[in-house]
Parts: sequence; C-alpha cells; structure tokens
Amino acid sequence: MNSDTSNLTQFKDHFDIINEEIYKVFNSRVPLVEEIGRHALLGHGKRLRPLIFVLSCELCNYEGEDVYQLSTIFEYIHTASLLHDDVLDNAEIRRNRPSANQVWGNHAAVLEGDFLFSKALAIAIGAGNIPFLAKITETTTQMTEGQILELAHTDDWGISRDLYFEIVTAKTAMLISTACAGGAIVSDAGSKTAESLAEFGLNAGIAFQLIDDLLDYTSSEEVFGKPVGKDLREGKITLPLIYTLTQLETTEKKRLEDLFINHQPTDDDFRDIIDLVRGNGALDRIRDEAQSYVDNAINCLDIFPDSATKRDLLILSQHIIDRKK
Repeated sequence: MNSDTSNLTQFKDHFDIINEEIYKVFNSRVPLVEEIGRHALLGHGKRLRPLIFVLSCELCNYEGEDVYQLSTIFEYIHTASLLHDDVLDNAEIRRNRPSANQVWGNHAAVLEGDFLFSKALAIAIGAGNIPFLAKITETTTQMTEGQILELAHTDDWGISRDLYFEIVTAKTAMLISTACAGGAIVSDAGSKTAESLAEFGLNAGIAFQLIDDLLDYTSSEEVFGKPVGKDLREGKITLPLIYTLTQLETTEKKRLEDLFINHQPTDDDFRDIIDLVRGNGALDRIRDEAQSYVDNAINCLDIFPDSATKRDLLILSQHIIDRKK
C-alpha cells in the first residue's frame, strides 16, 4: 500500500480479494495475453472502481458470493480504456513504468484492451442480470463516445467548460457511476436506490477527474506515475488551462495557441505554461469545485441509514480530494 492510499488501509481485505479475482483473468491459451495483462493490471492501480462496487453491494445488502468476481468488471473495463488511451496518446509511462504500447507496440496494446473488454462482458453475462448487463454496455458506449469527443477536440484551445465536463463525464465519471448503480441493480434494491447511487458515483467520478487534471499540473512524475503536463503535451486542453486562458488577453492567448499548435514548443515553453496555470488561482478554483462535487455525492447517500458501509463510502469520497496521485 503506497503513501497515497495509506488512509485506505481499512480496505486492505477488500483489495486483497479483489486482486485475487483480478488474477483469474489470466487463463488465456495465448501466453502474450497473460504477459501484457499482468503488466497492465498488476501495477499500482487504485482498485477504487471495484471497491466502490463492493461497498455499494454491501450498502444494498447483496448476499451473492460473486460480488468480488463482479467487481473485477470495472477494473477490466477501466484498464482496457487506459490501454486504448495510451495508444491514442502515444504515452510512454503508465503507473510509474513503461506503458504497454511502449513495450509491446500499439497493435498488441489495442488487442489486449479488446481482450479485457471481452472478459468484462463475459463476467457480466454470467451474472444473469439483464439490467446489469445493459447498464454496463450502455456505459462502455458512452466511454467510447467521450474518448472520440476528446480526440475531436485535440489542440482545441477554444474548448468550453461545458464541453470539457461533457467529455470527463462520459470518459471517467460514467464508469464510477455504473459501479455504484450496479451494486443496487444486482441487489434488486429498486430504482430509487439505484438512481441515488448512480448520482453518488457520477459526482464522485467528476470530482476524481477534476483532481486528476489538477494533479497533471501540480504533482511530480515520481508521485503521479506519468509525466507532469502530459495532457498539455498531448494537445488536451483541460480545465486548469481553460480557466487560465479565460484570464489572458486575446493577443496573448492567440500567441500561445499559435506556438503550441503551429510550432514546436520547447520544454521551457511547457514549463512556462505550467507555471502560468499554477500561479493564477485556477487550481484553487478547481479544488473547490471538486469538493463541491464530493459534497453533492455525499448528499446522495442521505436516503441510506447510518452504517459502517455508508461511512466507508464517505471516507472513499474524501480520499478523491485528498489523494496525491
């Protein structure tokens, strides 16, 4: 357990069982599938998505013995999306080590992502719960749409705050929302409970991405597990830069846009932009917004009576804001 997750040590038993189940995916007759899968899945993944599914099931009094197996669906989908994302971005680092596409090439990374998607859907089908399966397939469609929308706006220095939130909701928040709602669905807890947990996960997921984008400008590569300023170098205009650009004179904004799109920016240019974002108050604004989304998430749990599991979800919510990676 690294220092960033030290406040989650109470969930160690959950994480241990989740990891045991995750390892079971490596039953392919193709050795390379196992090799890439172990590299992608057995790094320093947070396992927050499977954990939040397990806790949501507990909150809804689910008694099925397959809860941990079902939880892996959300880690497989998440990891598959990262494998595909790294290919699109030509990423070199993921979770403090070379990305799969750098080690085995883009073709192998894409196919491994397809394999994990297929495994996730096979487990979902095995649950024999059509609403649960429908929710997952709907979510993977939305995630892909979000990825394509982000791709369509690469190097778009005019991207709006609303469009940014549309992208992060689809790419990140929907899977966390579905992990929460899925706990209610497999528990047959009713539509009101499922809707409340879905809203909890949606707000928590948006907060998670806000902090992720903030850390891209504030953390270090050693802590964050990928290069700082990675999004900017890939042409992704995220909220810290969106807020910063709104404070610049039109001529300065156009100068920077021309430099980063039509010329070859230097490392000093990237550092200057990072320093500009760090120094204008945008990051404090984003942290406050993220806290507001966490507060909204917490309010979504008001329909549930006090319990140890509810308190666990509250702890997990605040971890989203307090994390360093």
